[in-house]
Amino acid sequence: MADDVTNNEAKNRYEIHADGGVAFAVYERQGDVVAFTHTIVPERLRGQGLAGKLIEGALADVRRQGLKILPECSFVVSYVERHPDVQDLLAAPMPE
Repeated sequence: MADDVTNNEAKNRYEIHADGGVAFAVYERQGDVVAFTHTIVPERLRGQGLAGKLIEGALADVRRQGLKILPECSFVVSYVERHPDVQDLLAAPMPE
């Protein structure tokens, strides 16, 4: 996981803190599948690449745990499409 990406299991989300704010990716754990449902970056933190760094760290943690992902959030879908190296984490093929 990226150094500053943490899994806040109590809130079912991965977080990254920056400039007094927090960006996060909400997930639902379903057995060995992590469904990412929302990625939120506060407006004042946008444009710094935090969402990408957040998802990179979250997916590294998912991989380390031997889990699969279900990208329901549009940002995570886009991230996976742009990064073929994480597509092996998909629980099911991406829709066309």
